[in-house]
This record gives sequence, C-alpha cells and structure tokens, in this order.
Amino acid sequence: MSLIISNIALHFLSKKEETGEVLLQFGPESIEIGQKIQNFVDALHSIYNAKGSKAYGNFATNSGAGDSASFVDIMESYLSEVQNFYNFSVQGANMLKNELGKYDLAETGYLVICHYEHMGGRYLLAAVIPVSEHYSVDGELNISADQHLDTEKLQLAARIDLFDYQQNPQGNRYISFIKGRAGRKVSDFFLDFLGCEEGVDAKEQSQTLVQAVEDYVNVNQLDPDEKQQTRKELLSYCKEQKETGQDVSLKEVSQVMGSEEKEQDFYQFCQEQSYPIEESFPHDQAVINKVTKYSGYGNGISVSFDRGHFGRDVVYNPVQETLTIHKVPPNLKDQLLNLLKTEQGAQEESE
Repeated sequence: MSLIISNIALHFLSKKEETGEVLLQFGPESIEIGQKIQNFVDALHSIYNAKGSKAYGNFATNSGAGDSASFVDIMESYLSEVQNFYNFSVQGANMLKNELGKYDLAETGYLVICHYEHMGGRYLLAAVIPVSEHYSVDGELNISADQHLDTEKLQLAARIDLFDYQQNPQGNRYISFIKGRAGRKVSDFFLDFLGCEEGVDAKEQSQTLVQAVEDYVNVNQLDPDEKQQTRKELLSYCKEQKETGQDVSLKEVSQVMGSEEKEQDFYQFCQEQSYPIEESFPHDQAVINKVTKYSGYGNGISVSFDRGHFGRDVVYNPVQETLTIHKVPPNLKDQLLNLLKTEQGAQEESE
C-alpha cells in the first residue's frame, strides 16, 4: 500500500574543509509531489523500516525550556497551522546546522523532512541522506562523475509517530531513531537536534519476550517438535510486524502461538510471572531471530543450526568444549568427501 505524502522539504548541509564551518543551502519552497517524489519517499520509508538498529524515545521534558524554540515547539506550530510546512522545515534545518557546528563530525548531506501517512498512521520523518559519487560512460567512452543521494547508507534518521505523540504525549516510544554505528556522538547530536531522550529499550524487551517464551514451553512440558514450532510461530509473527512497522503485542503473540489450546495461556503466564515487559512494544528482530537458530563465527569456523537440533543432531560437550554434528548436510558431506580424497592423494604422492 502506497503512502500518502502531505508535505516534503529538502535542504543541503555541507562543511568547509578549511574552517569546519557548516553551510546550509535551502531547497525550494514547494516541491511537487509527482511520481518520482512518491517513489523516493516509498523507498526511504522501506529502508527506514528495514533498519534493525533502531531505538525509541520521546521529547525530553525540558526540550521546550529556555529562550530559543525547540524542535517540538516548531513542530507544534506547524501541526496547529500557525506556520506553514516550509517555514517549519527551514527552522528545523537551522537548528540542525547549529547543532552540527558543536561537533567535529563530517555528517553532512541532504536533510529531508517529510510528513506522510501510511496504513492509517501519520508520521514526520527527518533524515540526513549522505551524498555519494557515481560514474558513467558515454558512447565515446568518456567517463563522467555525478552525485546521488545514497539512501542505502542512511544512518541519521528519526521518525515521529504523530498519532501516538498526540494521543499519548506522556509515552516513551513515539519517536524512533537509528542508532549510529560510528559511536554515540553521531546519534547524540541528532537526538539533541530533536530534543529527544531514549525511552523503551527494544532490545531488552525482545530479550525478555524470548526468555518468557522459553520458560513457557518448558513449564508446559512441550516435546522438542512442539517447542520448535512455537518458536517458529513467534518468529513468523515478529517478522510480519517488522515488515509493516507495527509493535509486538503480547496478546497477539499468545494467539499466534495457539496457547489457548494449551493448559495455560501465554499472556496469562506472562502476567502471573511478572516479567518486566510491556503489553506492546517495538521489537529488535535480530534478537527474535535467535529464538529458532544459533550461529557463531570465529577462527575461520562458521556454525549455524536450528535450535530444534540441539541435543539431538548437534551435541555440545562443555567440559571438552567440543561440538558433535550428526546427520551432516548432504552438500557439506560431498565437499568433505572430496577434501578427503584430495588430501589422501597428496599424501600418497609425497610417499
């Protein structure tokens, strides 16, 4: 389902190499929302949703304090129609410019601010998209260079769920943002620009959910196949929620696991055991993925197997620190047989 774009603005941030001064170039006052813009925002929305390293938060209680306006102030002035979208975006761009000037960071590029709707939700997305060079060759083999927006390298981005913000202003997760890979300074400056503080911990909530599911299948004494099927049901549900940008709901998890048919309902189990987990929460898919599969890499060895094989086809000896694999996969078996033949042939030649 395509999203509906209400407003979009584009500005450019750069830095002087000699002085480090941040320069800001404003974009056009009005951008026609044609098919190209529609495709661009669709792609940006999908790329943002697919980012696994997101955190969640809210506007800091003191973000509106002081003499100067904060991001939430100018956002409110736009939402209440005190000022138009372009003026709001210009103010936001100036705030980001001032914040970037405080840090010795080379985080420059195009600032995109977009107000849109998707599947009944209303969002405000702010992102700095880096610029990359690409090369082309014409019919006479002349090479030319050009620049493009490198959305695949998106690292500085945050999205405000406007429905959640307006209906639950005391909440702690109506803002989502990408956690920077280059250290806290990068994400810190972007959070300072928004006046945002981190709230619910998606990774921690996901770890608690995984532990609750494991405790549940053990308490109900499910056999190994039933346990693995329950884990797969959880994984499938969470993947669907991630693809649509929806929260994980404990009641929905209970339903997809078919726990009503078991002796104890999963949702009731969580309530009785008092797990520190919310009724619904944004999850970390990387954590959930581990519920059905174990994997590791080191010293040139890579191992991956479904959890259902543990203790049967895959046996670990913690004393000897050995891993025994039964029922070797056919494609690996063929490679190992060829390797044995090669080494035996080499040994015979040396003799």
